[in-house]
Amino acid sequence: MLAPRNILAATDFSAASETALQYARELARAFGSTLHVLHVISEATPDAIPAAYVPETGNTYQALLDAAREQLHEIATARDLTNVALTEHLMTSPSPAMAILECAKTNNIDLIVLGTHGRTGVGHFLLGSVAEKVVRSAPCPVLTVRQPERESLKAMPRENAVRA
Repeated sequence: MLAPRNILAATDFSAASETALQYARELARAFGSTLHVLHVISEATPDAIPAAYVPETGNTYQALLDAAREQLHEIATARDLTNVALTEHLMTSPSPAMAILECAKTNNIDLIVLGTHGRTGVGHFLLGSVAEKVVRSAPCPVLTVRQPERESLKAMPRENAVRA
């Protein structure tokens, strides 16, 4: 197996993406990789919303960006990152999946790690799956981590974690 030099963990700040980020951290540590942590702020396309329906927002959008940047930094650096190079990315896009793919291509990502909520049926049909869209079009392997994590993995002692 080739050791990934650049690992991308995309987060929506959910429990599923936090679990995926833990996997990405451990993989980055084990392989000596650079960990890229990405958050995508979904934006509605301007053509889809009539101007009459858009309220005056003042600095609301900038406040949203600032809050997302701060939360991204907090979760990216929340755990011990000894010997892990870290890069944070904040993007806005009408399609989180497309933003993840763009970030992967731009940063020569060798492995993408994503959390998945495991929706099926109507929930999957209505909401779609960012993870599924990324898996179908990614330029590199994608590791999806389902939430909740299996009990056997949660209980695994740190010394049994992935090693290079």
